[in-house]
Amino acid sequence: MLIQRTASLLTLIPLVLLGVFNGNAQTAAVSVDQSYQYEETRELVALVKGATELIRTNGEAAFSDFRVSGSRWRQGETYIFVLDPQGNMLVHPDPAMEGKNELDLKDINGKPIIRGLIGAATTLPNKPEGWYHYEWHVPGGILPRWKSTYVRLVTASSGKSYIVGSGMYNDRMERTFVQDAVTDAVGQIEKNGRAAFPLLHDPTGPFIAKDAYIFVIDRNGVDLVNPGFPNLEERNILDVKDTQGKQPIREMLKAVQTSGSGWVDYMWPKPGESVSTKKSAYVSKAKIGDQWVLVGCGVYLADAPKAVRVAKKMTAPELMTLVREGAAVLEKEGEKAYPEFRRKGSKWFRDDTYFFVWTMDGTRTFHAADPTGEGRNDSGIRDVLGRPYGKMFIDAAGSPSGDGWVHYMYPEPGDIFPTWKSTFVKRVTSPSGKQYIIGSGIYNMQMDKAFIEDVVNRAAVLVADRGKEAFGPLRDKTGPFVFMDIYVFVDTTDGTELVNPAQPSLEGKNLIDLRDVKGKAVAQEYIAAAIKDGSAWVDYYWYKPGDNKLSRKQAYVRKVQSGQDTYIVGSGFYVE
Repeated sequence: MLIQRTASLLTLIPLVLLGVFNGNAQTAAVSVDQSYQYEETRELVALVKGATELIRTNGEAAFSDFRVSGSRWRQGETYIFVLDPQGNMLVHPDPAMEGKNELDLKDINGKPIIRGLIGAATTLPNKPEGWYHYEWHVPGGILPRWKSTYVRLVTASSGKSYIVGSGMYNDRMERTFVQDAVTDAVGQIEKNGRAAFPLLHDPTGPFIAKDAYIFVIDRNGVDLVNPGFPNLEERNILDVKDTQGKQPIREMLKAVQTSGSGWVDYMWPKPGESVSTKKSAYVSKAKIGDQWVLVGCGVYLADAPKAVRVAKKMTAPELMTLVREGAAVLEKEGEKAYPEFRRKGSKWFRDDTYFFVWTMDGTRTFHAADPTGEGRNDSGIRDVLGRPYGKMFIDAAGSPSGDGWVHYMYPEPGDIFPTWKSTFVKRVTSPSGKQYIIGSGIYNMQMDKAFIEDVVNRAAVLVADRGKEAFGPLRDKTGPFVFMDIYVFVDTTDGTELVNPAQPSLEGKNLIDLRDVKGKAVAQEYIAAAIKDGSAWVDYYWYKPGDNKLSRKQAYVRKVQSGQDTYIVGSGFYVE
């Protein structure tokens, strides 16, 4: 979810052509009905096979049939496209793409789409078909959604070869996709050893798709590769238990030791989430020299149950009040307040809610839960996502308001999975005149309007001061303006999107006529409200980043003046 790494296209090309997530010779002979769980998958495969046979029979004359809107080949979100092996788009519902070479086309994550599709159908000589997963917008739409595309290689009567395909906008992973991913990863590891590990981490490559990723564990239970939870790498997780008390790593190792491969069900968080969801993982052995490792990939089952999240006792406004009250005590008593702040069961230290105090340069002077770190400078500390939350504490406390929220990933006491923690910090001056930062945080705090107003107000100050130069920091996914599924967007008053770190494909497009699923003109409404009142809250339906399901969203927007330019700065949260 959540790993921001890049790789050169030259590195990606051979990897894509390996056909990961595409199928393999072992599954080639399996019928469609036996291979796929979902009816919509089987129907899509049948559609592409039918189009393939039409080209085989009628040659290029079939292309005209594929272009007929409302026909079997082009209905709503489902359509047939045709490529040649050089990447020329011969048939596509988007006229801007048809007739052009799209070989270097990438999705919003930098994933090479056309190269991946060609590789899926041409990599294995005995299997001229396969799958590829990427993010793409629906016909006539502008919002990217996860798409799984099935392609086949066909030779027409003219002797020319074509890649024929169609896709479905679906964030579910078929078990077949997962099993094929593991098989291909095993091949990479047995060929290249540990040198294959960086390829498994690459978010623009085919080893990571949707919420599926390859993991590698040695025979003793040490996690070697885990793109979903990189903080687990090099840790022994043999005895880790899921929320139902199952030890999945032990079960996985048993499966590969007894059968060479197999499926294991357990509860595990999705990348970027803290609540576990039922997951089914396919695992297999891979040899590295005279040793072996376990290679696996999991699929989060559709409509699978999630673990019940324990309700938190404190809301965002309540925590803000607590920190401000603690700041008042610290301002009056100075370090004499520390013994009371450290007393468990007191107003200041209850369960996982406690105070810490830093100097403005990042040195810990007090930490109720972990006194051993007192005296250490934590200004450079980062979380598992690379977010410099130590610097964020200092910046928030050093802002004109002297306070603010910081959101970062950090494991709860006694847990191995990093979860989102929301911390409110405030600058305070002690009786001696020295300035400190006092703060407290809550794990898995329910999203609150206070968070959104805080991040929009901070972004507004930055934009007012720096204008377009503020756009870079707003896009930084390790910075304070992007966290959880929250991000800041910036529009012009005529509706042109200038900043959107979650959906960068929208940048530069005019959204003034964009309507949500209920017909609401979203941009028109929030721009008009911000211009009229200076700031406003609006409701609409929107896709979460990387999610194919519409969710209700509440957004806060502000009108911001920077020199001669007027901007609309906003952010929102998805209402569960």
